[in-house]
Amino acid sequence: MSKAFTRETDAEDDDEAGPGLPPLPAGAKNYITPTGYQRLRGELLALIDDERPRIVEIVSWAAKNGDRSENGDYLYGKKRLREIDRRIRFLTRRLEIAEVADPAVHHGSDQVFFGACVTYANRQGEERTIRILGIDEADNLAGDVSWISPVARALLKAREGDEVKLQTPGGAEILEVLAVHYPSPVVG
Repeated sequence: MSKAFTRETDAEDDDEAGPGLPPLPAGAKNYITPTGYQRLRGELLALIDDERPRIVEIVSWAAKNGDRSENGDYLYGKKRLREIDRRIRFLTRRLEIAEVADPAVHHGSDQVFFGACVTYANRQGEERTIRILGIDEADNLAGDVSWISPVARALLKAREGDEVKLQTPGGAEILEVLAVHYPSPVVG
């Protein structure tokens, strides 16, 4: 079947960002922790060494079964191969420009840098603890925010006891830095 009659486009194959991931700001470095780098590298190697060859085998088998236009294994396999290839390209580009920054080098510091675990409070006394990580490893549900997020940018370089101004859609909010922690250096 021609692509003219499907919802697929060539632009889907050239998608820059992964699912739901923001692009890097122009000229910004792709900071990432060693753990985040290893996780992305592990995902890339699993796609290249395990999943892609398995799907290629399924597509090859399905192609031998005759009419490809109505062959679900073939059609799904080709679609899955495009998704895998797109993710491989994305991960390869992100890892090539990754700047690994180990937050443990700041262990014992009370100043906020990349990788810090920061506890802060707003004027209403509501406390929140976040970790400032790279955009490829941030998970808001786990309390991890990207270093390019507004709250991280407001907190960066502040020290325990400092007050910082966070610009929000509802206006400026004052946050007080209560605690700053970093992981312990790994000895080995």
